[in-house]
Amino acid sequence: MTLSQYKNAIEASNIVSKTDINGIITFVNDEFCRIFEYSREELIGKNHNIVRHPDVPSDAFKNLWDTILSKKTYKSTVKNLSKSGKTIYVNTTVTPIINKQGIIEEFIAIRYEVTKSIELTNQLQLKEKELEDLNNTLERRVKEQTHELLVLNRNLEVKIKEEVENNRKKDRLLYQQSRLAAMGEMIGNIAHQWRQPLSELGITIYKMKKLFTSRGDEFNFLETYDHSRDVIKKMSNTIEDFRNFFNPNKVKENFLILDAVSETLNIMKGTLTRHNITVKVHDKSCVKINGYLSEFTQVLINLINNSKDAFKQKEIKNRQIDIKISKDDKNNAILSFSDNAKGIEEKIIDKIFDPYFTTKHSSIGTGLGLYMSRMIIKNSMSGDIFATNLKDGVTFSIIIPTR
Repeated sequence: MTLSQYKNAIEASNIVSKTDINGIITFVNDEFCRIFEYSREELIGKNHNIVRHPDVPSDAFKNLWDTILSKKTYKSTVKNLSKSGKTIYVNTTVTPIINKQGIIEEFIAIRYEVTKSIELTNQLQLKEKELEDLNNTLERRVKEQTHELLVLNRNLEVKIKEEVENNRKKDRLLYQQSRLAAMGEMIGNIAHQWRQPLSELGITIYKMKKLFTSRGDEFNFLETYDHSRDVIKKMSNTIEDFRNFFNPNKVKENFLILDAVSETLNIMKGTLTRHNITVKVHDKSCVKINGYLSEFTQVLINLINNSKDAFKQKEIKNRQIDIKISKDDKNNAILSFSDNAKGIEEKIIDKIFDPYFTTKHSSIGTGLGLYMSRMIIKNSMSGDIFATNLKDGVTFSIIIPTR
């Protein structure tokens, strides 16, 4: 290959320019003109700082000149500006051309564009900072809400003691004790509800790192990041949901049961995928109910988690959940939640809604999920929930009046 061919090959694949000893442009190739949007006539005879970006500090250019005037090659990633005002990042190598007498005659600069790579890296850093800020905010809110719950718990204890001293009537004492017990159970249920999203969040953030570092897959990275942020927000909202559980001033709303089911499946999609669980939803009547959507969603999350644990414990391969929404002849809303996890032993099926009753190991079950689910359905929605064994599984039936 001739010298001319080497030169043509370099110019065709790189951004090339030459300047005299004072930095005045004497040559630019076609790629330089294309990237920076100038014609040759606009560039030849101009100072090379015509493409200098105003954000770049003067110290950087002093370092450049100190290096090349000392007859050394300068290498760096440089932020430039095109004619139309676009920011261009280029990996730059500037080499002094020295004659036989050892005098610098000119400088040649060879560059290649890395704008997309730099912008993607900057975007990743911003997203990481946003996620870090969100986590910090969540941690602060958890501490604040936990403190409020502890204060409320202590206040309830004091109130109970005062009532015992002032009034020995049995019904009043039992009423206050039940409220205190319910608050203790509620605090325990927060930990129960958080096990799943914390596990899912850890896996999701790992997937974020793997997707981006292995393939630079921006679309899947952003989708996974948004899902992580939704999980964190849901965890944060759970604190508020439980704190307001006994608030007499909370406002009910009308919502479609299907909307609650859809939200639940979105939250649990990572778990369902990892455990190979198929969910089929049948909604024939678009039923609306009156209550608290977030609390109803917690009930469905509890049912899915129970089915998931049963599938795993009993080594079920073909894992199926069916959710059916309908109305009965009394115009009540009916949600049937069925799985094929071989059902519940008949001798314990009447105990599954009791507080602290569980067949799971203590590391994965507290015995509060179904108890809290029944409290939500009965107290918040004036409904009922019960379980019935099928041939190969169990059905949980939730009945809620629509008027």
